[in-house]
Amino acid sequence: MLAASQRSTATGNAEALQAAGIAITPEESHRVFTGKSEPDIRRLCTEHYGLENVDAVFAGWHDVLYAAFERELQPMPGMFEIVSRLQTAKCVASNSRLVRLRASLGRTPLWDLFTPHVYSAEMVARPKPAPDLLLHCASSLGISPHDCAMIDDSPHGIASAQAAGMLAIGFVDPNDPRPNRSECLKEAGASLVATGSAELATILKAG
Repeated sequence: MLAASQRSTATGNAEALQAAGIAITPEESHRVFTGKSEPDIRRLCTEHYGLENVDAVFAGWHDVLYAAFERELQPMPGMFEIVSRLQTAKCVASNSRLVRLRASLGRTPLWDLFTPHVYSAEMVARPKPAPDLLLHCASSLGISPHDCAMIDDSPHGIASAQAAGMLAIGFVDPNDPRPNRSECLKEAGASLVATGSAELATILKAG
């Protein structure tokens, strides 16, 4: 949600699977895989799409994905301004691997606003929706989970925030093609939902 990487990721996922003979569109890839960790994506490819050579496909998957980032990745409009004005401790908590975060978020000026506090699910036992990663973040920052707010654009992230005892704020990219995202995040447990950076800035200013 910091960088507008979902479209690039969906395109990269779809291209890698198409090359392996799976008929999937970027739109379906977006709907099925967005917000999930790489192990979960591998499992879905095997169980749902019947992919047998999953290791071979994923060996080149990152190259395809990073090429998509090179072509079309853009920062989320307005997000740099929001983050740069925050006066509180902050971090990134992502189900993505660190190497992928560097290839995506690292292409934007946002990276320098968060480092060294960029945390990946590969650092803990269980990815979101389990609370492990968010509890690790809170501990690393020296803050009680109950004093933290988590902003996420996926139901997994919202569920993770709830399980960790944090305030859960949903974020919807105004260009997200999936329907009813605000309702989806509310159903997952978001106390507040912002559509776009302007609404998020208003929520943070009020809170």
